[in-house]
Amino acid sequence: MRWISKPLPNNDVVNSLSKSLGIDRVLAQLLALRGINTFDEAKSFFRPNLAELHNPFLMKGMEQAVQRIFTAIENNENIMVYGDYDVDGTTAVALMSTYLLTLYPNVVTYIPDRYAEGYGISYQGIDFADDNEITLIIALDCGIKAIDKVAYAKEKNIDFIICDHHRPGDTVPDAVAVLDPKQVDCHYPYDELSGCGVGFKLIQAIAETLEHPFETLIPYLDLLAVSIAADIVPMDGENRILAYHGLKLINSNPRPGIKAILEQVQKTELTITDVVFIIAPRINAAGRMKQGIHAVELLTEQNISLAKKFASEIDQYNADRKELDKKITDEALQQIRENNEEQNSTSVVFCETWHKGVIGIVASRLIENYYRPTLVFTKSGDKLAASARSVKGFDVYNALEACAEHIEQFGGHKYAAGLTLLPENYHAFKNAFEKVVKETLTEEQKTPEISIDAEVDLSYLTPKFYRILSQFAPFGPANMKPVFKATALRDNGYGKRIGKVEHEDDLPEHLRLNIIYGADDKTYNAIGFGMGHQLDEIQQAETFEAAFTLEENNWNGFTSLQLMLKDVKC
Repeated sequence: MRWISKPLPNNDVVNSLSKSLGIDRVLAQLLALRGINTFDEAKSFFRPNLAELHNPFLMKGMEQAVQRIFTAIENNENIMVYGDYDVDGTTAVALMSTYLLTLYPNVVTYIPDRYAEGYGISYQGIDFADDNEITLIIALDCGIKAIDKVAYAKEKNIDFIICDHHRPGDTVPDAVAVLDPKQVDCHYPYDELSGCGVGFKLIQAIAETLEHPFETLIPYLDLLAVSIAADIVPMDGENRILAYHGLKLINSNPRPGIKAILEQVQKTELTITDVVFIIAPRINAAGRMKQGIHAVELLTEQNISLAKKFASEIDQYNADRKELDKKITDEALQQIRENNEEQNSTSVVFCETWHKGVIGIVASRLIENYYRPTLVFTKSGDKLAASARSVKGFDVYNALEACAEHIEQFGGHKYAAGLTLLPENYHAFKNAFEKVVKETLTEEQKTPEISIDAEVDLSYLTPKFYRILSQFAPFGPANMKPVFKATALRDNGYGKRIGKVEHEDDLPEHLRLNIIYGADDKTYNAIGFGMGHQLDEIQQAETFEAAFTLEENNWNGFTSLQLMLKDVKC
């Protein structure tokens, strides 16, 4: 593991922030590293304000989109709200459909089948619209590259409004309106919204046109917080404002579907991390294991008893998904070992019976074991389909492009992609991909990296320090939880391995330490997940260094600060 310390910010800015905010220099340094240079910027950061959201009509196409929806309502047209089967897509469909139904009854939802229809807008979905006399489709979290599909719909007198956040190609579909802040000629001030976020800007524009107060939109912010957390979009600008207030809603008055999930896991107060690891996987599991429309039903249900029933079904999908991805991961790891590929530059594995809905998760799991670009293939019809995942700094999309002669179709971005190829091309592709990666993967990219925000004296880490630090939340890309480094640490001899074991001979995989620091021998509690194997080395070392984040530990009514270890060096 490489430790990389972030460059120190401007000293005058740190001093100014420390003085004007009445906080210590470490906290001021953390703010400056996030591009916060003044008292007013810090005030905005610590108190995200819905009044600071941008005017939705600054987005290209917004006027046309709003007008087309009003025309549909006036003409009593049938409207379809269409979205992708992942968390961002299903939350977006839930948001848009429930809002429109407060204005007008002729609204239906549609989520494509992951296996029969694939990603994005499908011909089957358009045919369904045609069969049901639907004349307007609002597509969310997809559609920016669906040029042929939108043209097909137009032939059937079906209009499209596209609300997407993916990068467009050279041309965009011939829709009534295309809302995508990543369009080159769109001058909307913030271009990192989630798909659900773009949908929210559309309902904000409708509400403003109707002169409805903004407060009528607050009940939709829980869906937005889930989409922002799950889609790993930057946690800055409008995303941070929306996620902050959405999380407050989840913790105070969530919609029945989210409340039903929380009751299942017996959680009362959620962080954005909890949203990522508790709510998002359950919503995703519907599309992975069955149908994404089940997630929309859960998120739109108003009856709490029915919501609990839907949540119970989705929880079972998630349990099945977890069991399946563990089984497939074990099989994939065994395949790598049996093929003597531990020393390869890539992991490329295939089994025709692996479930297509979990191969992306399995690819991420394999990277935890072998830190290198990874593809997991399964059979899909008469072709092979794969999910690709990459490591920090390495562009897997470019690597796939270099192997394009062996591929039928591929798409994605730097760190995640999908592709299909003919079975007879699998081995040629696998060899070509290994060759490309071996030639282009740098030594640095072969090792996981920890980015250190600040080196601290552990005596800094007081309850007051943590109270201010916790106001940096919600965390996510562009505002990650700060990682600290501390040196000259000692183990007090009571450290131990913890965690459940499957077999009697296994050793627990996690680590609990009582760290001694400073002349007064004050101890600090620390937990290291997956770090149990380092216990002996730590206890034999005279001193060690640690990279960690800071959390509060509540146990038996007693609250204390706890170091969450990311790595140690002896």
